[in-house]
Amino acid sequence: MSKSPRNRRLVALLAAAAIATGPAVAGTASAAPDDPTIVLVHGAFADATSWDGVAAELRGRGYRVVTVDNPLRGPSSDAQVVQRTLDGIDGPVVLVGHSYGGAVITNTHDSKVRANVYITAFALAAGEFVQGLLSPIQFPGSQILPPALQVRPEGAGLDGYIAEPYFHDIFAPDVSADTAATMFQHQRSASLVANLEPSGTPSWATTPSWYLVSKQDKVIPPASQRFMASRAAPGHTAEIDASHASLVSQPVPVADTIEAAVTGTR
Repeated sequence: MSKSPRNRRLVALLAAAAIATGPAVAGTASAAPDDPTIVLVHGAFADATSWDGVAAELRGRGYRVVTVDNPLRGPSSDAQVVQRTLDGIDGPVVLVGHSYGGAVITNTHDSKVRANVYITAFALAAGEFVQGLLSPIQFPGSQILPPALQVRPEGAGLDGYIAEPYFHDIFAPDVSADTAATMFQHQRSASLVANLEPSGTPSWATTPSWYLVSKQDKVIPPASQRFMASRAAPGHTAEIDASHASLVSQPVPVADTIEAAVTGTR
């Protein structure tokens, strides 16, 4: 049955609209079909939900994103957990660590990882440990000290966590009080032994790496971050006017740094 002139005009208008909007829709996603899966590893005093804003931003750009539930027990054992996640992924990966999560990706070695990305994170050299890069003599400024830092039994050892009265001001002063309260509820304590475990051979020595420094960080002093970035990510370091929780307070610039690693290793 032939279409009426009115229906033919409607079909033509819809087709024209589809043609006009098609390129704009495609342009909203930066990902290419063969781009890597982005794997996000959280740090101490947080859980995988700390990546929610960044993950949503990256998925909105068309990237495949996986978050890891980091046990926070020690860089070597936590790297094994990350490795199990990588084993379940086909194709290349960009591996991203925040804070202590950087120590974990530093100890993760897998040929499918195209790039490491450190978001205000520990990029350790062989033999270094987390607490050493917080040395008040070499890198003063960290406020992760008692009474803000509290200790409680966990299994056969001791875990550290940030006490509620200090959490907002130290960990995430650039988010709202409501957001900080939610982050505190999701806080995961970290093994004290994890901060003292010497790192193995760093993956950044053989893997292209990017680093985003938080200039207002009260957890990892910016000077310590710049020192680590100068070794792990020379030429691929940027800075942001943010707290330690830049992934929550400013997810778009964080996603931009991750995307730079993706496009820089295509």
